Amino acid sequence: MEKAVQYELQLARRMSRLGTETAFEVLNKARALERQGKSIIHLEIGEPDFDTPSNVIEAAVDALHKGWTHYGPSAGLPELRQTLAEYVSRTRGVKVTSDEVVVVPGGKPIIFFTILALIDEGDEVIYPNPGFPIYESMINYVGGRAVPIKLREERDFALDVNELASLINDRTKLVIINSPQNPTGGILERRDIEQIAKVIGDRNVMILSDEIYSRLIFDGAQHFSIMTVPGMQERTILLDGFSKTYAMTGWRMGYGVMRPDLAAQMTRLMTNSSSCTASFTQVAGIEAIRGDQSSVDHMRDEFQRRRDVFVAGLNKIKGFSCRMPKGAFYVFPNITRTGWKSKALEEALLEQAGVAALSGTAFGAFGEGYLRFSVANSLENLQEALNRLDQWTKKNL
Repeated sequence: MEKAVQYELQLARRMSRLGTETAFEVLNKARALERQGKSIIHLEIGEPDFDTPSNVIEAAVDALHKGWTHYGPSAGLPELRQTLAEYVSRTRGVKVTSDEVVVVPGGKPIIFFTILALIDEGDEVIYPNPGFPIYESMINYVGGRAVPIKLREERDFALDVNELASLINDRTKLVIINSPQNPTGGILERRDIEQIAKVIGDRNVMILSDEIYSRLIFDGAQHFSIMTVPGMQERTILLDGFSKTYAMTGWRMGYGVMRPDLAAQMTRLMTNSSSCTASFTQVAGIEAIRGDQSSVDHMRDEFQRRRDVFVAGLNKIKGFSCRMPKGAFYVFPNITRTGWKSKALEEALLEQAGVAALSGTAFGAFGEGYLRFSVANSLENLQEALNRLDQWTKKNL
């Protein structure tokens, strides 16, 4: 019998520079433990536990029945782009037109396309660390130089504007900011944003402003976008979407808002990658933006209630200390007094306590000494998670 020839897989070198999103790896490990009969409380994945609002679902079903099942324009359906332009104009206090809007399947393509379109090999990109891991992954992938700016607990995880000023140089092409922030739940207040804009000044530096959690801010605080600062709209790429606000993670729909000439280039990248975002989901997106917003308010209020309970509980557990996050649905406790490294503690809590969390280092090197818990779970499960954490620490610390 003839022996099959074994060919070595020869990947492009750039693939070695591509990172990942650890949340999905931990989720898979947790589900494997569940299949073995172990009880796991899932606090690892960044996904609302609420159902998509019924009016949005009904709009999608109606769209399917009406034939919205074909290709659409690469930049998005004109009516949705106009709806989003009006929404951003209203919420950010600037004039936005539909030719500045690009609709994409999820929020990540805006990160991906921005870095592909703007960053050449050796160009520097300043990004928050700890921060969403795809920032650093994509910068490295295209051969850019990833320049982390450390988010410090003593500043409530808001970046230090003086440090930002020291990092900007002639090679800086892009600054990434994220508020409310993943994984810390920190926010950039208006004065922070205005200082960032002042530091950037009139340099030809673009800003990717990740505002995917902009509707999930607590304690009556207001979201403020750098796009709103006079002189910054032309240099800002706004990233927002439907996943977090409307519990539509599986629908895969996000959008970017940017100057028209850059939007045209983003559209070319869409044409070359995904062709277009699913038409029926975009019709549902119009209903999400224009329809009843009470579900958004309810979800935000419930996340705030869970945050309050979970942070209070964590601060009673040996070795844990946690600041009160101001947005998103994450808490980011300091675990240095446990004596454990973040990754080792993540693994121990999953395997021994049945609580799935993420190591702070999943969000960059400066995340060492922290864990991220998502409060996108029921209050009952969050209380049970606190009980398990308390019991584990009493036995092991």
